[in-house]
Amino acid sequence: MTGVALSLERLHAGYGEGLVLDGLDLSLPRGRITAIVGANACGKSTLLRAMSRLLPPKAGRVLLDGADIHAVAPRRLARRLGFLPQSPVAPEGITVLDLVSRGRHPHQGLFGRWRVADERAVAEALRLTGTGDLAERPVEDLSGGQRQRVWIAMALAQQTDILLLDEPTTFLDINHQVEVLDLLTDLNRARGTTIVMVLHDLNLAARYAALLVAMADGRIHASGRPETVLTEPMLRAVFGLSARVVADPVTGKPMMIPIGRHGARSCDAEGAMEVDS
Repeated sequence: MTGVALSLERLHAGYGEGLVLDGLDLSLPRGRITAIVGANACGKSTLLRAMSRLLPPKAGRVLLDGADIHAVAPRRLARRLGFLPQSPVAPEGITVLDLVSRGRHPHQGLFGRWRVADERAVAEALRLTGTGDLAERPVEDLSGGQRQRVWIAMALAQQTDILLLDEPTTFLDINHQVEVLDLLTDLNRARGTTIVMVLHDLNLAARYAALLVAMADGRIHASGRPETVLTEPMLRAVFGLSARVVADPVTGKPMMIPIGRHGARSCDAEGAMEVDS
């Protein structure tokens, strides 16, 4: 599957009188995984909100399959594009099953009739995220990690061609972070779903993404294959971080190792190497 799923043309966006995104041009490949990285407050979440049509541009355009996204009918857009924001809030008292089932609303007709296809989609989403045993529990009673997996299940039940996720591994321990990213990779490979996600962990972003986008001060600092983007100069420019970039021994992808003030090796009195802690 080739081509461009979403593209930005000189996109300017922000809140009130403030400007956060400053003239972005970017093409996101169809059927691939894109990870967006950058320091806090650089515009990552604002970019996803603009791409999901929740935030209208001040100038420029967001294009879905070459058409202005603001010209697409809302229900049609909801069948094509799903968005999971940071820290979403569930209605009080809603159960896991009810919340995940809401992902099927764009696919239901005028009278909202529940179909066999809806039942199957919800069951599959619960199975994939390992949340089936939580189906009857209120969402508000879940741990942060459980709640995050339930929200991802709702997004999967929507079965869109494009899925935008703002920090989908928030609240998850490292084991569940890898599980979620493996799940999204499976979804991408099996269904050809275009996945665009904001991630804080640079090494996981480089491992799972085909396209890595590094943002700084509301602009695209670099975009391309992880091997070309995750570099020591980029880490200094975008994060103000001194680090070494080496090959991941598992995947061969680039892996960042921060240096820090207390991370360098030193020699003890006998000349042996030790790590300064």
